[in-house]
Amino acid sequence: MKKIFIFFAIIFLFTACGEDCYNPPQPIVFEFVNAAGENLIANGTLTTYSILDENNVAIQLTKTSENRILLENVGAYNGTKNYNFYSNIKLFDFSIESSEFNSGCEGYQIKKLTFTGVGFDVKDENGYYKIIFQ
Repeated sequence: MKKIFIFFAIIFLFTACGEDCYNPPQPIVFEFVNAAGENLIANGTLTTYSILDENNVAIQLTKTSENRILLENVGAYNGTKNYNFYSNIKLFDFSIESSEFNSGCEGYQIKKLTFTGVGFDVKDENGYYKIIFQ
């Protein structure tokens, strides 16, 4: 009986210590405004938009209650990926540089976003990117 108890105790210790956990990268959120600061989704100017990755795969986008766009499932890779933003008023490109980290849990972190194009400006607003169309 004592041997069975020790056997189960050892198995419990090995399975309890090996819990898997995963930290996804921080979400990326865009807010689109004009030069006067008006939200272009809220005022009806920006009506259609989409994002494709470098392999022409569509990125899932979710409109938030603040009329911002949340990019779903981006940044979970090592390296840099290129994306294209398409809309009824503006086209631009951006890239996301991510890397793997392990601090108790496995996961990815977004290191840098780079925007390219003409006729817009981007401001990092602590939690979202304000994209100003001119």
